[in-house]
Amino acid sequence: MLLVFSVLAACSNANTSNPPASNAGGSEEGQGSAKKDVKLTFFNTSAEVNTVFEELFKSYHELNPNVTIELIPTPIGGAQLEKFQSLLASNSPATIANLDAGTILQFKDKFLDLEADKAKYEALTKPGAIDGALLDGKFLGIPWTAQGYGLLYNKRVVEEAIGGTFDPASIKTRDDLAALFAKIEAAGTAPVMLHGADWSLGAHYLGLTYSLQSESVDSNRAFVEELKNGNVKLSENPQFTGLMDTFDLLIKYNARKKDPLVADYNKDSADFANGNAAFYFMGDWTWAVIGGLEGRDQEFGIIPVPVSNNASDYGNAQVAYSEPKLLAIDNSGSTPEQQEAAKAFLEWLVTSEKGQTAIVSEMGLSMPYKEVAVQGSNIISEAVTQYVDNGNAMNIGVINYLPQDYWAKTGASMQKYLVGKIDRQGLVDEIEAYWKSYAGK
Repeated sequence: MLLVFSVLAACSNANTSNPPASNAGGSEEGQGSAKKDVKLTFFNTSAEVNTVFEELFKSYHELNPNVTIELIPTPIGGAQLEKFQSLLASNSPATIANLDAGTILQFKDKFLDLEADKAKYEALTKPGAIDGALLDGKFLGIPWTAQGYGLLYNKRVVEEAIGGTFDPASIKTRDDLAALFAKIEAAGTAPVMLHGADWSLGAHYLGLTYSLQSESVDSNRAFVEELKNGNVKLSENPQFTGLMDTFDLLIKYNARKKDPLVADYNKDSADFANGNAAFYFMGDWTWAVIGGLEGRDQEFGIIPVPVSNNASDYGNAQVAYSEPKLLAIDNSGSTPEQQEAAKAFLEWLVTSEKGQTAIVSEMGLSMPYKEVAVQGSNIISEAVTQYVDNGNAMNIGVINYLPQDYWAKTGASMQKYLVGKIDRQGLVDEIEAYWKSYAGK
């Protein structure tokens, strides 16, 4: 299910001139494409859309007969990183890799520095998109999709419970949320669905702790280092304690309170979509499950997770937002011709109508680009985009710098807390012990 958390990315070009932002939906032919036959390989960790990528490769080959792109598929699950490492070890790296940002950072010496293309992509993307993709200050991967998460809501259920129109901006504090939950429960519906999987609890919920400290990713990284060194007491950290106070509220009103660790993602998503819970702590990626359900409700939205009773506190008005996967170009075994052809393909992917249609309509994802000629069907993603466009997005880029096991280890502790096996202090002790185990690393 970790794959649900991450889902996709893309782009770049060999031509040194900067095309205007209005290039989206323009020329279908890859600009600056290779003049002689070039074969590229594409390592894809978004396994659920393998066939969509393969069709894109065919379309691009029709436009550029001298460029052939071969998919290197990966299984859904944990074997993806091992396969990527094996390609490096065998001196046969993929020309293009669709990877989690943290993986690109881990192997940063193996990828092409795209600094020369940075200004071009800053012009093409929404404000902050490229800054959010930087890894140790370097532009190593091109963003092609973006995702957000928070408290999704089923509009019909909420409005029937309150007897009127629901204004998501009315929930500014934890007390606002508590009052709304009480009304929904009184109306006979479960107020919230809390998915009990470790990735949801450890990465998505508890993971907010590290992003809530500051709007600066570098400052948040410094906070994590202080955690490792034992210089932070979470029990005295207002962001953590506020987040956990809200978690207690979610536990109280959880639709799965009788069996919170079942963690059936498809069932939880379907029950929310069918009106069996008013809210759902999850992200816009759940549209892949609920979008095609027959008989589901039709209107959904998202609000941030309120973390305090001071409406102006950072996080109360911001939806968690990230570019979960980036497209990077190999610099360890690829030829200059392959690298230039890869740049041309990636730019075509994110700016052409064909590429945008595949990403937005067929994959059901949103793009952090200014000019997108395709209207998507993902209602929740569109709601996230409104927060982004209004400047109310929380950059959770600090997660790119966290250990690979942080979500599983701390997620297990959150599961214990969820079912009452440990109290708040016990949770603090386990989380702090985890981070201290990484001291000096």
